[in-house]
Amino acid sequence: MAVVEIPDEKIVLREESKIRAYLAEVGIEYQHWQTGRISADAPADDLLAAYAPEIHALKEKGGYTTADIIDITPETEGLAAMLARFNREHWHNEDEVRITLRGRGLFHIHPHGRSVFSIEVTEGDLICVPRDTHHWFNLCSDHNIRAIRLFQDKTGWTPYYTSSGVDSRYEPVCFGPAYIGPRQSGAFDVPA
Repeated sequence: MAVVEIPDEKIVLREESKIRAYLAEVGIEYQHWQTGRISADAPADDLLAAYAPEIHALKEKGGYTTADIIDITPETEGLAAMLARFNREHWHNEDEVRITLRGRGLFHIHPHGRSVFSIEVTEGDLICVPRDTHHWFNLCSDHNIRAIRLFQDKTGWTPYYTSSGVDSRYEPVCFGPAYIGPRQSGAFDVPA
């Protein structure tokens, strides 16, 4: 289940309904899918077939034309360069849609006129970050994630960097079981 942290407001959200409501305020769609009908390590075509009804519904709703699987592990060739591309604040000309099948990742979102917040996504989490939303992405320390990606047009999914420097103020940490609050002075936690 996802976790949302709003460090500047000293808030952590862990309850699905609160997460969904908070994200909806900034136009981000969040769902939690029941996964496990097929192993997350199955071949990509098998995974896409297993989740075909849900993928089709998302395509119809959002105008997405293609879906694929991204599989990142510590052994992924060019991992450091790949991560460097996406861990700086940027935006895209189209939505960024991910359904996490394995592992964890951390989206930082910087909505216009609001506090930066992070969303840790884990198995079963679907997130749709709308086009033009300033954000950046990090993997958690194990560098392991597998996800379904949907695209309206693959050529539109280019990062346009803001060069604001905001991303340098927020550490790329994932919450996990040992998490006790942000890695800043004044740790906090809001129970679900």
